[in-house]
Amino acid sequence: MRADLTTKYLGLKLKNPIVASSGPLTDNLDTLRSLEQSGVAAAVLPSLFEEQICHDEQRINAMFEYQTFSSAESLTYFPKAKDYNVGPHEYLELLEQAANTLSIPIIGSLNGSSPGGWVRYAKLIEDAGASAIELNIYFVATDPEMTSADVEQRYINFVGTVREAVKIPIAVKLGWQFSNITNFIPRLAKAGANGVILFNRYLEPDIDLETLRLSPQLVLSNRHELRAPLRWIAILRDQVTISLGATSGIHYPEDIVKLLLVGADACMLTSTLLRHGPGYVSELLRSLQDWLDTHEYESVEQMKGSMSYGNCPDSGNLERANYMKAIVSYTAAH
Repeated sequence: MRADLTTKYLGLKLKNPIVASSGPLTDNLDTLRSLEQSGVAAAVLPSLFEEQICHDEQRINAMFEYQTFSSAESLTYFPKAKDYNVGPHEYLELLEQAANTLSIPIIGSLNGSSPGGWVRYAKLIEDAGASAIELNIYFVATDPEMTSADVEQRYINFVGTVREAVKIPIAVKLGWQFSNITNFIPRLAKAGANGVILFNRYLEPDIDLETLRLSPQLVLSNRHELRAPLRWIAILRDQVTISLGATSGIHYPEDIVKLLLVGADACMLTSTLLRHGPGYVSELLRSLQDWLDTHEYESVEQMKGSMSYGNCPDSGNLERANYMKAIVSYTAAH
């Protein structure tokens, strides 16, 4: 009998641990169908950005108020933008179509830095049929008066606000720049998060030396980026009960095996699918199945977390204790 690949993520039963993460391949129904046919267990739609929400609200507000100042009284006949159901309708239409026509869970995504219209759009995403919502919170602290505790509280407040608005599961996609995520993540869970995804790859700016302007560059992940989520999921697995999704640096079947061993519930893929196409999922699944069968695991659930911090015999290597050993090993090899 072949090993069972099913896993639980955000309370959802997935047929396997591979999830198509937010990106260009999840932005239309045709490629979503291809991903489903290739075997992905769920798909996260591209993020609905705060800038899109704000732009649409401003545009509708301007339309309603056009020439209304000719009579002050007439302003009362027009709805305020904050009470009016506006927004990226195409996004919600795609979500509704995907949720109604595909058999895999479809997860909506919100990207921003302030609550604003997020709460309203979280509810719209739920109403459109999303199985869960991914909060892709993007915030760069530039105020020297803002402490790390202030930054963390900003995230916690936002999660709590969205939790009050929706009933479906919430995942928070985090960057790695937090003082102590072993303290922070349980607080996110208490605020209402059902899972976290480690780690987000923020778009970093570069400088165009000809125009002397900042120029954001999209760079696909490389395999070495796997090590950060590998370490922290191993450390967190025994300390939290919420779902742990892994992202960044997942390119080969063995990468998925490693993440499952340390305790990941789902592996979120973007860069490797852009490089190889949706069909690559089938190859990843075949290799994962073969590894489990060869090593006599009955299921993904059985293997998950078997090499977490608490279960790994050399858990000290997950901490700084391995630093000198790595230096010495590299020097000896060269």
